Amino acid sequence: MGNSYAGQLRTTRFEEVLHNSIEASLRSNTVVPRPVFSQLYLETEQPLTQNGRTENDDEDDEDGSESNSPPIPYQMKPPPEGCCTTDGFCQAGRDLRLSSLASDPLDVSPGFMLVGVKSPSLPETLLVCAVDRRFLPDERGHNALLGFLGNCVGCGEKGFRYFTEFSNHINLKLSTQPKKQKHLKHHLYRNNQGVLVKGAPICWRGHDGRMRQTVSILPEGHVTSDEPPPNTAPTHCIHTPGGYTAGSNSDPNSDLQQVADTPHPLTNGIHAAPSVAQPSLNQSGPGKPSMTGSHANAGPPKKRHKGWSPESSANTVTESTVKTPPSSSASAASSVSCLLTNGARLETAAPLSSSQASSTPLSPPGLSVTIPDQLLHTCRLQPVIFKGHGSLPQLTGNISEVLVSSLLQSCYLSSQTLPRVYQHYGPSPIQPLSTEMQILLTVYYLVQLGPEQVPLIEELEQIFMRSWRESHLSEIRQYQQPQTPATQGRHYGIETSSILPGLPQHLSLLPQSQQPLTASQLPWLAQLAASSCGEGVVVLGEKIGSLAQGLQQTVSRLMEGRLENTNYVVIIVTVPGQETQSCVVVTGKHQCRALAESMYSPCEGLKEMNHQLSFGVAQELIHYCNSLGQDGDLDSLLDSATVDSNEPSPLSSNQDSAEEKSLKTTHSPKDTPSPKESKDSPSPKERASSPKDICSEYSVKWREVRPIQLAVARKLLSHVCAIADSSTQNLDLGSFDRVSFLILVPPSEVTFQQTVFHLWSSGVLQELGGLDQECLTQREAERYVVKMDQNAQARIENLIQEAQSNSYTLYILVHDHAHWDINSNSDSGLGLVDQLLNSRQVRDAPNILILHVTSFPFALQTQYTRISPYNEIHWPSAFSNDVDLYHEKTRYFGVSELIESTRSGSSLPLMRYDSSFESMASALEERFPKLHSSVIRTTVLIQHYCVALMAASGKIGSSHNLHKHTSVETLEIIQSLLTAAQQCPTHHGHMVLLRIPSQSLAAWAHRRLSRVRRQLGLEDTFEIILGNPNQALSIGQSFTDQIKIWLKIQDADWVPQTYLELEALPCILILSGAEPLGESMPRSLKYCDLRVISCAYLQRTTLEQELGLAAYLVRAESRPPHNPGPGSDLLESDAEKLSSTDNEEEEGQENGDSPLSSSQQLQSCPEGGASDPFPAQSTTSPNVQKGTTDKIQTPSQSQTQLQPQTSQSFPYPPPPLHQTQVQSFSPAQTNSQPFTQPQQIPHPQPIPSAQSRRQHSKSTSSGSLSPRASSPHLSCSWARGVSRPPSVLLPRALYDIITASDSSGLPRCSSFLPHMSVAWASSFRPLLSKMMTCTEQSLYYRQWTVPRSYHMDSSNRTEGRSDNFHPRRLLLSGPPQVGKTGAYLHFLGILSRMLIRLMEVDIYDEEDINYSAQAEGVLYHPSNASWPSPDIVKTMPFDYTIHDPKYEDISSVYCPGYKSSSDGNPVRQEDVYLRRRTSRIKLSKYAAYNTYHHCEQCHQYLGFNPRYQMYESTLHAFTFTHLLLGEEIQLYFIIPKSKEHYFSFSQTGGQLESMRLPLTSDWSPDCIKSPIFTPTTGRHEHGLFNLYHAMDGASHLHILVVKEYEMAVYKKYWPNHIMLVLPTVFNGAGIGAAHFLIKELSYHNLELERSRRLEGGGPACDVWPFIILTDDSCVMWNTVDLDARNGAVEHAVSLKHILQHMEACPDLAHYGLCGIRKWSSRGLTDNKQREPFSRGHLHDFLLLNVDRSQNVQYDQNRFTCHDVDFTLRLHSAGLLVCRFNSFSVMKKQIAIGGYRTFIIKTKTTDVPTSVGPSQYICAPDSKHLFLATPAQLLLEKYLQHTSQKLFPHSTKNYAHPVLSVDCYLNLGPEVTVCFKFTFLKGATLCVISADRSSLRQTVGRLELEEEWRFRLSDEFQTANAKEDRPLFFLTGKHI
Repeated sequence: MGNSYAGQLRTTRFEEVLHNSIEASLRSNTVVPRPVFSQLYLETEQPLTQNGRTENDDEDDEDGSESNSPPIPYQMKPPPEGCCTTDGFCQAGRDLRLSSLASDPLDVSPGFMLVGVKSPSLPETLLVCAVDRRFLPDERGHNALLGFLGNCVGCGEKGFRYFTEFSNHINLKLSTQPKKQKHLKHHLYRNNQGVLVKGAPICWRGHDGRMRQTVSILPEGHVTSDEPPPNTAPTHCIHTPGGYTAGSNSDPNSDLQQVADTPHPLTNGIHAAPSVAQPSLNQSGPGKPSMTGSHANAGPPKKRHKGWSPESSANTVTESTVKTPPSSSASAASSVSCLLTNGARLETAAPLSSSQASSTPLSPPGLSVTIPDQLLHTCRLQPVIFKGHGSLPQLTGNISEVLVSSLLQSCYLSSQTLPRVYQHYGPSPIQPLSTEMQILLTVYYLVQLGPEQVPLIEELEQIFMRSWRESHLSEIRQYQQPQTPATQGRHYGIETSSILPGLPQHLSLLPQSQQPLTASQLPWLAQLAASSCGEGVVVLGEKIGSLAQGLQQTVSRLMEGRLENTNYVVIIVTVPGQETQSCVVVTGKHQCRALAESMYSPCEGLKEMNHQLSFGVAQELIHYCNSLGQDGDLDSLLDSATVDSNEPSPLSSNQDSAEEKSLKTTHSPKDTPSPKESKDSPSPKERASSPKDICSEYSVKWREVRPIQLAVARKLLSHVCAIADSSTQNLDLGSFDRVSFLILVPPSEVTFQQTVFHLWSSGVLQELGGLDQECLTQREAERYVVKMDQNAQARIENLIQEAQSNSYTLYILVHDHAHWDINSNSDSGLGLVDQLLNSRQVRDAPNILILHVTSFPFALQTQYTRISPYNEIHWPSAFSNDVDLYHEKTRYFGVSELIESTRSGSSLPLMRYDSSFESMASALEERFPKLHSSVIRTTVLIQHYCVALMAASGKIGSSHNLHKHTSVETLEIIQSLLTAAQQCPTHHGHMVLLRIPSQSLAAWAHRRLSRVRRQLGLEDTFEIILGNPNQALSIGQSFTDQIKIWLKIQDADWVPQTYLELEALPCILILSGAEPLGESMPRSLKYCDLRVISCAYLQRTTLEQELGLAAYLVRAESRPPHNPGPGSDLLESDAEKLSSTDNEEEEGQENGDSPLSSSQQLQSCPEGGASDPFPAQSTTSPNVQKGTTDKIQTPSQSQTQLQPQTSQSFPYPPPPLHQTQVQSFSPAQTNSQPFTQPQQIPHPQPIPSAQSRRQHSKSTSSGSLSPRASSPHLSCSWARGVSRPPSVLLPRALYDIITASDSSGLPRCSSFLPHMSVAWASSFRPLLSKMMTCTEQSLYYRQWTVPRSYHMDSSNRTEGRSDNFHPRRLLLSGPPQVGKTGAYLHFLGILSRMLIRLMEVDIYDEEDINYSAQAEGVLYHPSNASWPSPDIVKTMPFDYTIHDPKYEDISSVYCPGYKSSSDGNPVRQEDVYLRRRTSRIKLSKYAAYNTYHHCEQCHQYLGFNPRYQMYESTLHAFTFTHLLLGEEIQLYFIIPKSKEHYFSFSQTGGQLESMRLPLTSDWSPDCIKSPIFTPTTGRHEHGLFNLYHAMDGASHLHILVVKEYEMAVYKKYWPNHIMLVLPTVFNGAGIGAAHFLIKELSYHNLELERSRRLEGGGPACDVWPFIILTDDSCVMWNTVDLDARNGAVEHAVSLKHILQHMEACPDLAHYGLCGIRKWSSRGLTDNKQREPFSRGHLHDFLLLNVDRSQNVQYDQNRFTCHDVDFTLRLHSAGLLVCRFNSFSVMKKQIAIGGYRTFIIKTKTTDVPTSVGPSQYICAPDSKHLFLATPAQLLLEKYLQHTSQKLFPHSTKNYAHPVLSVDCYLNLGPEVTVCFKFTFLKGATLCVISADRSSLRQTVGRLELEEEWRFRLSDEFQTANAKEDRPLFFLTGKHI
């Protein structure tokens, strides 16, 4: 740190004050330096001005001269006669234009250089000339000699000593004095293609302070590339998750034009770059424009730059935003379109081609920075320049080796743009962070980064926000908007912690009273902060007058090797009078490589790897890795491998070379088939089929549905029902009769087959009724699953057409792995999901429901989301405080558990990194700086695997130290893989997942490993599988046969198609593809090797989906409840207990091929914490030599303290597990115990230190030492492994990021940008909280993220609407591999069952009772008679017997000659009601519905739909007099306006006069003449009043008869129905009162209608006299047709058909009452010919002739059996009663409401109490508990239940019935009643009256005392109070 300073010191004690300040600041807890530095400076100097203008004021670079004097008139010398005067040509006629000479070879004399001359007559082009470089300035604008010396490159004339002379020669035609400073504008140079292009502007002295930046665009070679632009979204760098810009371009020309034509918006004084993807800015936050565009502009001059005009700078493209990928000539598209890093573009300068220069205006001149040649070769890095504050100078020279990024600049801008909430309060004290504070915080952040850490812009952004909040905490709280749970959750408040994420504790925040940081203080403070890290961060702030000077100094230091130990150079320019400028140059090798690779999009990165591999760029690396140094060459060692003579000879080195060459032309090779097996060795099939080789532990459950999956399926169903139940009517579940579905999966063949397999095995297709189980094959299930490729469009369009033609089918579109393709359809070729699922046809279809299913829903949870937060279903947690909520047999082990396993500390974590591999890869990355790190890491890793295979196989001689050429982790993986299959009798093993995203690298790795396997003779030991998403799974035939034996598959053509079917197969799966596409792994997965996945894309989705490959379901019971202490014992033989990953290696090995390590450690589980419940897996093996271990274990390796010493790879027999063998554990004993070295091993076994030993607490018997003594079921490695999740190996960079925590306690990666397709809405956002639920996280992302322009939701914003949610769209989210597929498949099944259930109804299905055989033998009417004959009906005997099963518990009616079939047990009515038999019947199209039914046809009929205006209705009073009531009856009609035509009103007052009735002679095919009355109570929702479908659209008059207190609720639910409201006195009445009033009102109305007809001149007697009385539970109607072949056939018909048939009966007027029978499924089973018409009791559905039945009334007091009573009295009056037996009515079981649900309760409380029938009566004037129940009901119930006490002679005696005078009474099933009588001696007489005096009057009037004895004690009353009018009755005995 230098000692210069700005300003003057106040004191001579400068050094003392300085050092004290440095010490105080380093010890301070504040982020911003302490204010002690303000003592060192005077007031800040004012900006220096010249002539009233600042230094930076722009001047016109065309017309301005070097002085302020007026221009001098100039007269050109006339050209020589006959010479050329054409513009752009010299006087000799030679072309000088750059566009013409760009590709021509030019002769340039030594010491001369080509420059571009600007001609005023050709403003769009440059002229080329050669000028002596001595007369030109250097890059600083200095050292230019006066004068001129130039040559003409056209004609070759040389030696022009004066610029005036030269300007004449080249025909400049100037009107002013020629000056070289004015017209020599640009350096010219040749680019990589050899084309002469415009370079940096010539920096003439005097112009450096007012230069505008010049434009530099793509090299010409990029524009003319033949490679088409890739259809990919813009890149998003992993290291920059906080970027804010967005945009994409596939055409570089359109890129430039778009920027040039788009004016720069000015917001709050900050100029934002134009958007390239769309001209209109996409608002990414309140009050700030989103930083979008191909070029993140440093901006036009600030407001104080008065010389700037929008036109001059808006058309200027600032620093070229193009990166030329190293070692390849990338296409134009790859250079332009995909250089975003999470929205902020990384840029690099590139020269401008001559063809483009003509169309691009020049920007003003300024300082430039020359990039020297051989920068990458000399420094072995490609520096990255982060633009900061101010404009970056022009880069010239070797610019392809420098990268420029605007990411830091975007972060600065966004953190200075305050949200609107802080701008709406006028002159607010809240200010954003100052430029100086931002720069200082940036330095602090860079200082604390580790030497291998890459800066994360999002962390820096959080530091800015935390600092700003701390400095304005009180103001923020004042202006903070109310936090409502609906919008922000409960944890979205302002963070107040003073510790910044990523900063050391001693660097915390300043108090808000801190003095502002000045520009003069900044360099000192920045250097002070940087001094704490040595040379890691260098601050250039002293004597730096411009950014150009600082950058040139940095480049010079780089070339001189002075920045070898420096990772970052921070350049700060604080010139007095100017705004502070800054930039950051990244010079660390690791950081530069990471940032350079992050500039690629994922698609481009894979292309670059493919390029390097295909064109031989990586061959040097491959050959370098093949060399093992002193141990020889890998290929030669393989050739000398000791292979059995009978086995195929290994491939030669030449063969391998040919194989390597084939890689250059093959990008995605297919899987290489395995060679044929050795003839001598038994095949795996033969070995596995041996009878004695059976593994009893192996079991695979395909169709098991877990309880939590059922719970999630039910949650999905409840959400669907909630949509249907909402008032929006967006889903009418009642209108669907079946479910169809289509599952959309990513374009992965394995994922496709995996989904098909799950679907086929789930049984859903059988439940949906689509296919039969026997004929269903897996191939047929493929019709329901579609891959989202180009073929998907036709499938979905077919579904849309089906949906349009099948409106009664509900179609479910399941979008699985929904986060995969969320691109907008506007992105050429991309956005297939957007095109199909967001189309108008799908959106508007009322019978299509979309279910998005994903493990990473973040990209679908933005401000513009289409999914309502109420339609999100989150996977529930199966455990709460260790309580199993769902009784699961498994426990999920996912990403959070993996991270937690790294924090326990007591055992080796399941997730770790391989430090040996990292060190080897880092060394090669430095050696090969031009190669992509993924190519290097993959090559190293595969080489490690090859060496480990050679070492573990034992085929290579022991003299070769192979172990030092691989890592301990890799060696253990291979040893475990080889040993596991040898231990199991049926050769079960485990899977090693090797994740290589590049398909080219994966194919190369597959070939390489396959070759090594073949040469080592291990083809039968394990399989190597290439997992390519574009290809089907392919494995060797021998392994297929092995799996078929395990799974007991008989199909000869069967092959595995999913990874799940590879259960227990020992294999290495090389999984390729840019990202996992939903492939599920088998439970035998033991190692998940992610060491070569990209570290370049740090989004939450990207990271978690890679880690999700290792997600696992373990047995819940295998989790130890608490951590065993150091002295606790663990039975190793218990298969359910946890042991180390390598537990199986402690088994005895029969063949002794290769041993494994034997570490066994127990994971600690602190109480209350979510610690890792699984033991750590060993990363070392005792089979590596000690020297190798010493070399590998470096101080930086965190795990090495837990690793045991290693030994050579030779077999030895370890002691086996035994039932009594127990181990003890202590903190010091964490490593494997070494075993005794067998004598046959030539090399001694190294003895580990005492600290690494772990002793057995109990010795084993000698017999247990034999490998054969172990139990067979314990020898299967797979059986023990299924209880443990796999180990995960990560790159060190990712491991550090994932395991780090932010200030909220969450993993740091959770605060990253959730997805590359979204952007943060504002920097001023809180962090996610650790306590947030999934729902609150969703609300967080919905508030704080916005979709980028290429996101499919970016257009989902409609003006004037508060939300844009799709009403039929659901989102199911859950962790990876947790079982979401099974859950939504089960949901489809239960949804189908529910729809079927909605289309079904429980119908009373009871056989008629009390039928006698003799009554069925006589036929009165022909079987095919349509109508009854009155004459015949009169001859038919009346059937007094009651046959309706609902009356099984009532008294039978006595009929002479009838024999009762049972005098048996009494049956209580309540019991009968509960046990009545029902059948589930599917609704016909003629069914009646309740209020839950909605369909398009019913809307107008019901009048209850928001789309229609609510139907108005009026209340009309109607009064008539009836003698029985003794007073006028006032009824009320509620008549909708649409139904008023059914009534007649008075012309004067509009009073209701009558209900219109048709004439008997009237007939219409679409009209029902009889009014329909339906009495109802308590069933406003469930009553079947919707008769639209039942009437088949026929016009009809339907009137609901309701009680007064229920009038409002019925009107609410049935607004378009006519209501007849009973009088108030009938609120407590029964069904008899309703029927009484209906009948009497109908007769009164009949008389009124007759009078009205007479007044109109019509016949009075011709008015239709019939009405229909129907129950509110009649749901469907049926008719019986007589078929000559099949007999009677019953089928559903409409109610319209039945009524029109009955109304058309010729002699209908002769009948008093007609009805139909009750349906029974057994009604036609006896095939007997029954009478088509009968004469007897009628129930439920009646056609009543109110004219003929005028004198017979319903008993208004009856609650029960009113229809039996009325029919008997009607028959006694001589009226004909007829039942149409060919028709039947189905009655729905409705458990709610109805007239039979009266509750008997006491008068003192409203709570129902148990009151027995004996309490229903009491003695008069006694003190008895009165009941709040109608007296008539009490009496009816009392007589029903206690009649055997009143009438003992009639009990169970049919021949001695009880006489019921003029009415029918229900005396219980044991007593018979009749009307004709002779009294028996001792008979009982019961007289009932309304009062006691009437009792005595009746006894006296009938002279009963002569033959009957009455006693006072036999007088009773019902248990009612006096005001409730009790009934009295008196019993007497016959004398």
